[in-house]
Amino acid sequence: MNLSDDALSKIRSLLEPLYPDRVDEVAGRLDELAGRYTDLPKRDADGLWDERDIVLITYGDQVRGGEGAALAAQTKFLLDHGLKDGLSTVHLLPCFPYSSDDGFSVIDYREIDPDVGTWDDVAALGEQFDVMYDLVLNHCSQHSDYFKGYLAGTEPYTNFFIEADPEDERLAMVTRPRSLPLLTQYASSRGDKHVWTTFSDDQVDLNFAEPDVLVEMFDVLLTYAKQGGRIIRLDAIAYLWKKLGTNCIHLPETHAVVKLMRVLLDELAPGTILLTETNVPHSENVGYFGDNVPGENRGDEAQMVYQFSLAPLLLDAFLHEDATYLIRWLAKLEHFGGSRTYFNFTASHDGIGVRPLEGLVPPERVQELADAVKARGGRVSTRRNADGSDSPYELNITYFSAMADSDSDEQSDRPVRRFLASQAVMLALRGIPGVYFHSLIGTLNDLRGMAKTGRARTINRRKFELDELEGIVNNESSPQAVVFNAYRSLLKVRRKQQAFHPDAPQSVFADAPPELVVFARRAVDESQTILVACNTSSKPVELPAAARVLCPKGTDLITGESLSTDRPIPPLRTVWLDAGH
Repeated sequence: MNLSDDALSKIRSLLEPLYPDRVDEVAGRLDELAGRYTDLPKRDADGLWDERDIVLITYGDQVRGGEGAALAAQTKFLLDHGLKDGLSTVHLLPCFPYSSDDGFSVIDYREIDPDVGTWDDVAALGEQFDVMYDLVLNHCSQHSDYFKGYLAGTEPYTNFFIEADPEDERLAMVTRPRSLPLLTQYASSRGDKHVWTTFSDDQVDLNFAEPDVLVEMFDVLLTYAKQGGRIIRLDAIAYLWKKLGTNCIHLPETHAVVKLMRVLLDELAPGTILLTETNVPHSENVGYFGDNVPGENRGDEAQMVYQFSLAPLLLDAFLHEDATYLIRWLAKLEHFGGSRTYFNFTASHDGIGVRPLEGLVPPERVQELADAVKARGGRVSTRRNADGSDSPYELNITYFSAMADSDSDEQSDRPVRRFLASQAVMLALRGIPGVYFHSLIGTLNDLRGMAKTGRARTINRRKFELDELEGIVNNESSPQAVVFNAYRSLLKVRRKQQAFHPDAPQSVFADAPPELVVFARRAVDESQTILVACNTSSKPVELPAAARVLCPKGTDLITGESLSTDRPIPPLRTVWLDAGH
């Protein structure tokens, strides 16, 4: 045996509801698989993170040019601009050969896309930063060998995908993240087949009810761990398991698959972090921490989940100059502890999801957000409901453009101030922050790129030539240079504060004026307390009395100023006041 008795016992128990007639066979195959990965990196599973952890979210070919591969050019850019002092980890969005969706339709899971570079380029990046990989395991490209084999009737691929009858009324129960057909018809060697395609006709859903698929994707998972992945993101994991007669989202079988991954990684690569990507309401999202392990203060699924509600709530607060809903949510936010934390972010390669607002803000407020985004040049993508109607699913816009003034006064510095204030809130919240490359440099909407591709998400996925990017960030009079320089400073300061440890307690001042977001962070060892106060409005606002008592005066860690909390917080500004012990 390659796995411990304890690990094998857990695996058998988890396999029982998945493959009740094949438990011994599949457990044996997973044990055999483990034997090929006995030399994976071993990290401290008890000290998974600290205040220095900040993740850059980026494409492998985000920056092109220079003398080497695209990834080498980006690594050079990050190092040349001192970002090794501001970042711990680089999240490489899918960097493998693909056929659509900017990487999320993977053709080959084990090769690096030539447009990005090679595994050697990834290793060179890994010498400077930790690496986070994307495991796109719900679906693969129709151009993959898996799907080609399925169409040809070649084993073992004949059961790799999910066939269904388009007339089956149970399909109407399936939760849809897109306003597209659930099934796509393909011509195969066995005749036309209607196959499950959750996201597009180029992204064909894998059939995890077939053990061959499970073993294959677990092999890919361990490959990424072997290639130095400290964090592995599970893309679209919520939709993994399909069962007609259900909504096919968050099924118990899906959670069992995540638990199996956790068992394997804890055994073979302890300290490797699983991050689940589930763009759903908060109560569903935190379910991917799993169940509490008896006798241990930890969950048995992902160690980290996305904080999807943060981005739209923060945007709502600034656009309305009213943080009521954001504060109400923050005040109720659970702290799970025990090697479980949130991944805080305001922007990523996707749009700003609005499903995570369900139950948090009234529907008219969601519509106001959508209208504001469209007024600032963005788009609103929809999803198909069970009754056939469409609802907003995500807001497609760069976060910097979303923070623009409604009157489009290009001479105003308010968008920059508003944007940086929002980022300082995100960076200070309990959890690990993730910064999208386009937030780092304050990218505007890529309207030209969107028009070229015809896809709304392209608005937030612009790629740069290295010389072009250097020109942008070195033009000191441009808003992008102002954002870039200020953001780098924020990152460096943030990493030095023990009160910003992901596990450090967070106290929200729910009685603050509605224009303010006010909370305190206290170091785990109580060596430091930071009062965070953000004014989302265009007028000065006084702090609540309780915040002034906690910190009568302190140094704003962002600017270095000594401030008295008797003075109001200036408009569109966030302060990090060091209140001492």
